[in-house]
Amino acid sequence: MVALVIDFSDRADKFISLDIPFSKILTDYYLPFIPWINGLLWPLFSLIAVIFFTSRLAKNTEIVAMLSAGISYRRILVPYLISGGIIGGLLWVGSNYIIPRANKLKTSFENEYIARHKERTMGTHIHFYVAPQEKIYLRYYRRADTTGQQFRFEKFKDGKLGYVIKASKISLKEEPNLWTLIDYEKRHFYDQGEDLLLAKGSKMDTVLNLTPQDFIINDKDMLTMTTPELNEAVQRRSERGLGNIKKYLLEIHKRTADPVAVLILTLIGASVASRKSRGGVGWNLAVGIVLGSIFVVMSKFSETFSYNLNLPPIIAMWIPNVVFAFITIYLLSKAQK
Repeated sequence: MVALVIDFSDRADKFISLDIPFSKILTDYYLPFIPWINGLLWPLFSLIAVIFFTSRLAKNTEIVAMLSAGISYRRILVPYLISGGIIGGLLWVGSNYIIPRANKLKTSFENEYIARHKERTMGTHIHFYVAPQEKIYLRYYRRADTTGQQFRFEKFKDGKLGYVIKASKISLKEEPNLWTLIDYEKRHFYDQGEDLLLAKGSKMDTVLNLTPQDFIINDKDMLTMTTPELNEAVQRRSERGLGNIKKYLLEIHKRTADPVAVLILTLIGASVASRKSRGGVGWNLAVGIVLGSIFVVMSKFSETFSYNLNLPPIIAMWIPNVVFAFITIYLLSKAQK
């Protein structure tokens, strides 16, 4: 609710100035906003919730009573592990399948009304592979009418150039990948020579492994894909030599690391709050919030280092969990038993 109020107060003027219907704001933005913000905060929610009710147990001497009755500290942690596992499992399902579908609605709304600059088009001198042995080049692509200038298609065989099509202009004729080549020429290369066909002023329709969406760059598109779709996008971009797949890999590993973080932070909260202290609930909550803040900052730093430097995405996303796993082991060894 706090996040919704803050976000609405920030965007209310834009909603009013653009005269967006309230029903569209509700269904296309704020309903998808709820699972998105929950996905970000669930690990911290778990930490704070565990610290809160465990501190109350410790304050009422319930933990001491359980230990005095002969219940081991490990046995006390079993409900924490079960509940943390359930919450982490729900977050894993949500992060991989549910939240991306909600993000698709939210991002579409943002691109249309709020942050249109997030989606941009490859402009000039475009190179990429459409198959392992097939490469295209466009000097310029225009999204408005899905046309390109100075098109070149090259097909290789055994490391040698075997077939080339050039066209002064290319235009999408029919979705998803039927294109019209205008003013084209075809050239076949053989061991003993070549064939050349000049068709100046002529048109030819051909199917290419190329769609208008391939020219679109969206800074948030990885957030709108389910994990299977992300894996396909990584494979597609790798095959086409487009590079810049690190943000996709970061998102894939983040969707597994965050649910594990729920379990780690749950155990940290239990170990911190199970000891009865003079500061009571307030002190334990303060310690938990500080630890949670450090975890979030470390996660953001490692993600930034991976994106801008040469840190592998899997290491970047799991460094905070590994560090806090050692902190968890230390805190559990020092917890009141």
